[in-house]
Amino acid sequence: MEKITSFTINHLSLLPGIYVSRKDQAGDAVITTFDIRMTRPNYEPVMNTAEVHTIEHLGATFLRNHPLFGHKVLYFGPMGCRTGFYLLLNGDYESRDMVPLMKEMFSFIRDFEGQVPGAAARDCGNYLDMNLPMAKYLADRYLKEVLQSITEERLVYPE
Repeated sequence: MEKITSFTINHLSLLPGIYVSRKDQAGDAVITTFDIRMTRPNYEPVMNTAEVHTIEHLGATFLRNHPLFGHKVLYFGPMGCRTGFYLLLNGDYESRDMVPLMKEMFSFIRDFEGQVPGAAARDCGNYLDMNLPMAKYLADRYLKEVLQSITEERLVYPE
């Protein structure tokens, strides 16, 4: 079998950042998949499921309610390796196009107070697996260490 594209990325050189993972054609539309990489693979600990789950709930809620991008969001969810998230948008975008949106989203997560949307037994299949304080910490870290002064090496996959 052929390796899928995401397994051809050199994860030993991959830094936290925002990357175009792939672009697919769906009828007349282009679907852009973004790799929102929050931790450095194989060098630092992965995120625990509770904070990943919390970021997923808050991020998906923020994105689907966004005035400019809400109607373009197809999916936002975690990577199986727990080092980041995938964001699929209807449209042809580049990594740099997402920096302002990601700054908004991670600021929303960092500053969020109250009950996490969907964190109830009726709304979620694992509602007890949430960690808002850690999700806020990770969002703040990603904002400060990656998004605030993002460089080209964190926007284009390494060779």
